[in-house]
Amino acid sequence: MVHHNKYMQRALQLARLGMGSVSPNPMVGAVIVHNDTIIGEGYHQHYGGPHAEVNAVDNAINSFDNAAQMLSQSTIYVTLEPCAHYGKTPPCANLIIAHQIPNVVVGCRDPFDEVNGKGIEKLIAAGINVTVGVLENECLDLNKRFFTRIQKHRPYIILKWAQTEDGFFAPDDARQFWITGPESRKLVHQWRGEEDAILVGKNTAMIDNPQLNVRYGNGKCPKRIVIDRRLELPRHLHLFDQSVETFVFNEVKTEFDGNIKYISLEDFNYYVPQYILYQLYLQDIQSVIIEGGANTLAHFIKDGLWDEARIFTGPVTLKQGLQAPVIQGETISEDRIGDDVLRIIKPYAV
Repeated sequence: MVHHNKYMQRALQLARLGMGSVSPNPMVGAVIVHNDTIIGEGYHQHYGGPHAEVNAVDNAINSFDNAAQMLSQSTIYVTLEPCAHYGKTPPCANLIIAHQIPNVVVGCRDPFDEVNGKGIEKLIAAGINVTVGVLENECLDLNKRFFTRIQKHRPYIILKWAQTEDGFFAPDDARQFWITGPESRKLVHQWRGEEDAILVGKNTAMIDNPQLNVRYGNGKCPKRIVIDRRLELPRHLHLFDQSVETFVFNEVKTEFDGNIKYISLEDFNYYVPQYILYQLYLQDIQSVIIEGGANTLAHFIKDGLWDEARIFTGPVTLKQGLQAPVIQGETISEDRIGDDVLRIIKPYAV
């Protein structure tokens, strides 16, 4: 089991390299071991591309002249159950069987209906020794976004805001006010590159005119989402620059204008967060960071539609202003980022 953990840990490291590039697919890593030596590695690199198992097998074949014999005496470690269906690529379970790899170690099962145990069953039926559940919690956490979308029919929701030491979100005179330092802002931009989309309310868009991009970080720019009930936002804002796909949820019209997609909701008086998240689910958006404003964050908190909250507290005070959202949950971590304190909270387990 110690060796199993070591190689699965490596597979997890590889899988994380796909962060921000494979959605709505899961991140997956694979490691092939022969006589306690890694002979092949791979990970799912981009949506629609070869899966981790394919890349690991190809890596072994391209590295060793006698790869076929070595594979027939090896163990492949995969963070997620090998697929058993034809999608954009052939089934990875078939690949493992074809190369006569005798041992498969799986981190966790895949809840997707087309897989969900079928890959494991196919391997066992072919006479392959299958071990399931090695570093299972770590493998489940790796793909929490994918699992949330599959099981809850909505994206994984990350709430993010900054508050002052005395608990305020912003001044009450609608002016822009920086609470956090440059280190925190750079970290937030790095986070944006890891998620599919970023959401703000109308007031945040109007006051801050945010670009909602990753100019201080790495990775792709997320899709943008804004809630503008009566379409009151002026078109000169950065949100409408056509640089990335942008969803505008409103009650006026459903219409596409280049990269700007206006989506009218059924009822703006009730269940607005639910309607928005279901529409995003239909758009294959797997994760969303909600960055404000306070009223928008409060709606998602009230309806229990969040999976993680990342709260910065900056070393400044306002004495009066807009109160920061109030949230209840389990503190997962608390770290210092420059002069700021970052606390990460998750909902209490049900």
